[in-house]
Amino acid sequence: MIVVNVIIDSTKKDIAALKQAIATMETASRAESGCEDYTFSVELNEPTRVRVTERWRDIQALKSHFATPHMAAFNTAMSSHPPRGMVVKCYEVREIPLPR
Repeated sequence: MIVVNVIIDSTKKDIAALKQAIATMETASRAESGCEDYTFSVELNEPTRVRVTERWRDIQALKSHFATPHMAAFNTAMSSHPPRGMVVKCYEVREIPLPR
């Protein structure tokens, strides 16, 4: 499984302006083959910070995601409201059961 964690530092105004683009991106990404989760969230204690959490079946599914029209549209929307900073981390992981 591939897990992607993104931290986007922005402004409240830009986050609000991107709300529809974010909603579209979540819905379209979740419908992709190989997507197990795709979620944007705004931190409660830092309302200018957006987190994106993604889970993909494998690296090929993630690579295919990068080539989708909704990814291109989202990147265009982001370029109209550029973040102050962004950190992207990608991990290959295996799921383990939690002890009971």
